[in-house]
Amino acid sequence: MEVTRILAIRHGETAWNVDGRIQGHLDIALNDAGREQARRLALALAQGTETIDRIYSSDLARALQTAQAVADATGAPLTANTALRERCFGALQGRSFAEVAAADPELGERWRRRQPDWVPPGPGGESLLLFQERIALAVRGLAAESIGKTIAIVTHGGVLDLLYRLATGLGLQDARSWQLGNAAVNRLLCTPEGSLSLIGWADDGHLEDESLDENTS
Repeated sequence: MEVTRILAIRHGETAWNVDGRIQGHLDIALNDAGREQARRLALALAQGTETIDRIYSSDLARALQTAQAVADATGAPLTANTALRERCFGALQGRSFAEVAAADPELGERWRRRQPDWVPPGPGGESLLLFQERIALAVRGLAAESIGKTIAIVTHGGVLDLLYRLATGLGLQDARSWQLGNAAVNRLLCTPEGSLSLIGWADDGHLEDESLDENTS
């Protein structure tokens, strides 16, 4: 049975990642560290043994900038897709969890407990259930278009969290024990029926690889 190989990649670092602020659908660009992470990621993928047939990216700047670096280095065609965006947190976007919990402890507790049907207040807020439905539909659809090929999906931490859960059968409220590092590569397989499985997670060796330093590349 032929499958689709997926390289699921989180965008490089942003200033809001450092500050612990909720980005959601807000369009925050990479910071200097994030641009360097994207450069190293791109070179590692270009020099690696995997041939990327297509790249799909969230249309938000932090993901698209990361994906563009990979496209430039590998020559793979790049397509932006709004369905690969992070979860929308409505009026909570731009704030930190600590700020949200301090202003409304009950709301903070519902968020902390990962209540699947809880919808963040404000325009566009998505429950975890709706978010998971959106991501599962999008990723399975993209995989179905590239059976037997390798695709890269450049997206966000929340999206990768859901992909891990979908691939391992963990529930939305199960505690997270896996990493969601900026510019790390996570590898999955998707069958033609849409079943996901993990083959590797949190590969970030390229971020420390001295051979990818500016003065040697």
